Amino acid sequence: MTDNPATPLLDQVDVPADLRMLEPSQLRQLADELRAEMIAAVGQTGGHLGSGLGVVELTVAIHYVFNTPDDRLVWDVGHQAYPHKIITGRRDRIRTIRQAGGLSGFTKRSESEYDPFGTAHSSTSISAALGFAIANKLSGKQGKGIAVIGDGAMSAGMAYEAMNNAQAAGNRLVVILNDNDMSIAPPVGGLSAYLARLVSSGRFLGLRELAKKFARKLPRPLHNAARKTDEFARGMAMGGTLFEELGFYYVGPVDGHDLDALIPVLQNVRDAAEGPILVHVVTQKGKGYAPAEAAEDKYHGVQKFDVITGEQKKSAGGPPSYTSVFASSLIAEARRDETICAITAAMPSGTGLDKFEAAFPDRSFDVGIAEQHAVTFAAGLAAQGMRPFCAIYSTFLQRAFDQVVHDVAIQNLPVRFAIDRAGLVGADGATHAGSFDITYLATLPNFVVMAAADEAELVHMTHTAALHDSGPIAFRYPRGAGTGVALPEIPQRLEIGKGRIVRQGSKIALLSLGTRLGESLKAAEQLEAKGLSTTVADLRFAKPLDSDLIRQLMATHEVVVTIEEGSIGGLGAHVLTLASDQGLLDAGLKIRTMRLPDVFQDQDAPDKQYDAAGLNAPQIVDVALKALRHNSAGVEEARA
Repeated sequence: MTDNPATPLLDQVDVPADLRMLEPSQLRQLADELRAEMIAAVGQTGGHLGSGLGVVELTVAIHYVFNTPDDRLVWDVGHQAYPHKIITGRRDRIRTIRQAGGLSGFTKRSESEYDPFGTAHSSTSISAALGFAIANKLSGKQGKGIAVIGDGAMSAGMAYEAMNNAQAAGNRLVVILNDNDMSIAPPVGGLSAYLARLVSSGRFLGLRELAKKFARKLPRPLHNAARKTDEFARGMAMGGTLFEELGFYYVGPVDGHDLDALIPVLQNVRDAAEGPILVHVVTQKGKGYAPAEAAEDKYHGVQKFDVITGEQKKSAGGPPSYTSVFASSLIAEARRDETICAITAAMPSGTGLDKFEAAFPDRSFDVGIAEQHAVTFAAGLAAQGMRPFCAIYSTFLQRAFDQVVHDVAIQNLPVRFAIDRAGLVGADGATHAGSFDITYLATLPNFVVMAAADEAELVHMTHTAALHDSGPIAFRYPRGAGTGVALPEIPQRLEIGKGRIVRQGSKIALLSLGTRLGESLKAAEQLEAKGLSTTVADLRFAKPLDSDLIRQLMATHEVVVTIEEGSIGGLGAHVLTLASDQGLLDAGLKIRTMRLPDVFQDQDAPDKQYDAAGLNAPQIVDVALKALRHNSAGVEEARA
């Protein structure tokens, strides 16, 4: 480090050990420089901005007070970890974040010793930090487990499951509740019957009613201030009491942007003999950047933007996104059918259900980050005669797999699952890829599983799901813009388990499921140019399979190739099982299956991800040609 006062402090800090050599009076300047560096970097790359801006001071304070990396710091979700990455040896790579070969947008164990635990899904931090704390206790090592968890993540039951088991860690566990009243969507839901008893008691309500009557007589600004003070006071009372009931020593609330207040509190917590301890820190999402502070979502996720004006780079105009097509289709269905309702788990804008809520507020339910509850809640609605659509990203539906099996499939309840972000998702990488839903849903009895080849098919599938009352049904569709096909004015009810031929040939049959249909058609053109007559089928259904169509194609073509945007065990496996069960392999038929590789793929542009996965037209052509040149009969699963 240098003592040159002209040198920016951030240039003197490569790792937290450098940070801890600064004087407390220098930390305000460092925080300001760190915030400016983050804004400049995300302006160039895009990414998650608001959440990181809100924890700049908290990040500085934690690394200043605690002995990271020996004290193991876990950032829940990881959206807010950009400042953490900058001061933990990765500043020189911060402008590669979410890019191919660059830094992950979340914490990642393989990236740095300062990322002891990979995070990207919500509400895992307390469990992981508890694991670190207990492991150190059992092995006699120094070091605490520190979890930083946002208020939105506290709507997930897993956080309370961890807290309920935390007492054994003693003072080795510190939980920092980052309370910015702003997860991606506002936090919702009640916490427990205990809190209900507290806030509904006669004395509490009587005092509040008196205060409200008085406040209503005040000028509007004072009335609003009184209302917010009341809400804050109840938050303090309920928060402290609840966490102490769970065995935590509660400290707070503390201003998360006031380093002079924050650092002494964290030092006291670090040195406390009692524990576990929960520190309630109040922050402002988007803090220190006016465009983010003014935005409704606090610039949660942004495109590249102009740092001076905050204006985000607009993508070129094009077809509507699959998400918006689904939202419009569901609204149209709900206008026809008053039993249709919609459920999301803290992702109303991401799933398009914010538009549904605007049209049908009484039939729209955002349950918070609680996918397990969302699925069973939908099951209860279905059991009582409603037609619920449960709109959840593929990667987040994984969190509720037992509820899908036990509460929906076994009882054969007609819950409709609208699965957004199916397939590979680009910059969010492996943690958010929708790779597994075909495999984990198509294996379940009673389920119908569909995949939309384009946005017109998505309209038909939304309509088909709305009318399907005999059991659970799911339809998947990708992130981003559609293909630009014309949308049907009148949706078509698809026959369950029936695919369609979109191009007729005689030698090679390409069996596509989902949006690889476009690449399959390109591959057919290239094969035709080589003199190889090619059929392209859009199967539409992974379950039930169109066995008649598949048998007919196997009987009349030399090579059959299945193509899907899912993991091994999906469509290809089901087609091979069908061929085996019905003796179709004995005739020397050549079957090849193309699916996502058996790896977790890192972030990149989606087209490049699919190229790396071997699922674009050139690889489809290559697989078909290799199958034709194969001399032996039988079945082989082939990869490009």
